[in-house]
Amino acid sequence: MITLTPKAITELGKLLASRAQSPQAGLRLAVRRGGCAGWQYEMNVAEPVAGDEIVEAGAARVIVAADSLERLNGCEVDYSDDLTDAGFKIHNPHAARSCGCGTSFETADAPPVADGAACGTP
Repeated sequence: MITLTPKAITELGKLLASRAQSPQAGLRLAVRRGGCAGWQYEMNVAEPVAGDEIVEAGAARVIVAADSLERLNGCEVDYSDDLTDAGFKIHNPHAARSCGCGTSFETADAPPVADGAACGTP
């Protein structure tokens, strides 16, 4: 199960009010192979598909892709309004480490990837 912070609930409600094409749409989260550390997050406003898990809180709706449930179970979605790094953030208890550029993660059961191997950072 995914949880949302109060800030994420507020900001996601605003986002969906302005961008959702239907009441079923939400912030769809998925994890895909890629990035420096092996896995990267995908986030977009979309409709759920069969097998997806839906989490609702207030006006916020998060849709977790069925093929990503295992890697996203127990995560917390937050929102940061920092000047240099604003947006939705995922705090993932399955992430053993993040890459040097901060856009991907490695799980404890994955073979290690050298920092920057795929993104060009030293």
